[in-house]
Amino acid sequence: MSVETRIRADLDVRDQFPALGDWHYLDSAATAQKPQAVLDAIELAYGRDYATVHRGVYQRSSDMTLAFEDARFALARYIGASANEIVFTRGATEAINLVARQLPKEGRGRVLVSALEHHSNIVPWQLAGYQLDVVPLTTDGRIDLDAAEGMVSEEHRVVAFAHVSNVLGSILDARRAADIAHSKDALLLLDGCQSAPRLTVEVAEIGCDFYACSGHKLYGPTGIGALFGRHELLQSMPPWQGGGAMIDRVSFESSTFLDAPARFEAGTPHIVGAIGLHAAIDWVEGIGRAAIHNHETSLVAATREALRRTNSIRLLGPEDSAGIVSFEVEGVHPHDVGTILDDAGVAIRAGHHCAQPLMDVLGVPATCRASFAAHSTLNDVDALVDGLNRVQRIFGNG
Repeated sequence: MSVETRIRADLDVRDQFPALGDWHYLDSAATAQKPQAVLDAIELAYGRDYATVHRGVYQRSSDMTLAFEDARFALARYIGASANEIVFTRGATEAINLVARQLPKEGRGRVLVSALEHHSNIVPWQLAGYQLDVVPLTTDGRIDLDAAEGMVSEEHRVVAFAHVSNVLGSILDARRAADIAHSKDALLLLDGCQSAPRLTVEVAEIGCDFYACSGHKLYGPTGIGALFGRHELLQSMPPWQGGGAMIDRVSFESSTFLDAPARFEAGTPHIVGAIGLHAAIDWVEGIGRAAIHNHETSLVAATREALRRTNSIRLLGPEDSAGIVSFEVEGVHPHDVGTILDDAGVAIRAGHHCAQPLMDVLGVPATCRASFAAHSTLNDVDALVDGLNRVQRIFGNG
């Protein structure tokens, strides 16, 4: 089967992204471009429909409250949860920090993480006083669950893994990870930033206890994300910020708090962010996550096939990575690669990708990363390859 026929032609959605034009945007793992449907929803929410939520008795406030809570229901359905298990946050980073800070330790002060984790799934646990044990990777860049099974112990309160690596694109066997965690009565937290936009996620089927995701990687706005937590776990966690909207009753002597998720949403929420996220979820579901994943997988295969022909390029990660291709160009710093590609209208990410420990494991200071989305095409792959050929001519290693 040729490269061309592997690319699904039915994802012709590029014209729905007004920011793209002729730009070859290959940095969707960092943040996704926004389709017009999301931009329209944000404009309406800040314009014709705007009001605060949970407070006003007037009609527009009631309508906005319904729209805000509808977004919670939409996200819950999207990941197979209940609405009372969804806490809106500023993003996945805040979601993981919330768990790290507020989850009762119950005398268990260790967290099991992997060597490929994003800093947001490392630093919060350190700040909360946990000791980290690090699961190694397999030779093709996956979390080594055989090793994890031998490492997890009764001292681990949480096993915290990326569902999809933001650098290597490797997909975790999340069901097995849950079984491993639960075998020692530990809890499984999944960093779902890269899985939520492209994989079908059913938290109950996976068996995870927490799942963190970010709106802006899911074609939605920045500043909005969510934490899924099993309701009984959320109920066991005290509030971590105080203010309006999360209280039952306040006096100068003491205060009482609402049930989860409200107890974790102090103050005026990111109303428009939630509505924009709802629009993004609707947009993704209109296409289908399986279709998006298949499309991105085809583009990954085409990219790896093209780059493999060049001896001076080293590919990283597994062949079946989810929407991400990381690589290094021999003798050229990734920042130089990124700058030359930018001159050619190709945007990639060059750096450590907030995964410095993984760079140490890979033995590199940084990598180049091309990441795809529903709007990506084979033309983007061709532009990337042409740009890399120019890099090699400039540095004389082609």
